[in-house]
Amino acid sequence: MATLKKRRSENVEGDFYVDSTCIDCDTCRWMAPDVFYRDGDQSAVYHQPSSEAERDAALTALLSCPTASIGTVEPPSDIGEVQREFPLPVAENVYHCGYHSKSSFGAASYFIQRPEGNVLIDSPRFAAPLVKRLEELGGVRYLYLTHKDDVADHAKFRDRFGCDRILHELEITDELRDIEIQLSGFDPIQLAPDLLIIPVPGHTRGHTVLLYRDRFLLAGDHLAWSPLLERLYAFRRYCWYSWEAQIDSMGKLTNYSFEWVLPGHGRRAHLDRETMARQLHECVEWMKEQ
Repeated sequence: MATLKKRRSENVEGDFYVDSTCIDCDTCRWMAPDVFYRDGDQSAVYHQPSSEAERDAALTALLSCPTASIGTVEPPSDIGEVQREFPLPVAENVYHCGYHSKSSFGAASYFIQRPEGNVLIDSPRFAAPLVKRLEELGGVRYLYLTHKDDVADHAKFRDRFGCDRILHELEITDELRDIEIQLSGFDPIQLAPDLLIIPVPGHTRGHTVLLYRDRFLLAGDHLAWSPLLERLYAFRRYCWYSWEAQIDSMGKLTNYSFEWVLPGHGRRAHLDRETMARQLHECVEWMKEQ
């Protein structure tokens, strides 16, 4: 839990605060943008919640913070109600899991509920309230991992749900050697009629993304929306393998049509298909200039 004696001076007076253990992962700022902002290289509270909706958002951010850097002066009596809201609906049967993990530097993970078997995309923290809700929603059939950086508590989810974990063989480390389904090659893989895995080397050598129902792109660390630039964006600063390969992978992604980009890091994008296609092409051209 956050501690008052580490409370950042940049916080406004009031109940909610961020302490000095913040790692600047951006989670709270996109989950509750009316409450949290960036000051220096960490987050802080610039506006205390003044409505039920703002308080609810602030508490979901508190629970999702990977370093427990968000706190309240008074213990929140309604925290149990907020815990039951997870996973948080995104659209249709796609959810944001919350409970981000420090070991994944606060990356977001997602959950797809489907009759043929539910899919967990990248691993959140193995938090008891979330695990209970996932059980109520039908458990987990597949734990799809976009790349080796965002695996967090994958083994605990495997043990609880008996799910098959999926990861490209080029991302396998000693810790991940027991992954059940190890992908190979760089051609698209049709996991199910509604689930297409697309290899996109660049951020890491074996990074892949998941296209669900030709509508949702679960993008890992390959692609995100930049609110500052107001367009789709790739992280050159955090490209660990090859920027040139990532440009090529982004170009191949323009062959697909979708409406949502749900990233591990960065902000979500929801655009009509024509705008999304145009944004992808513009992103490729921008990447070539970097």
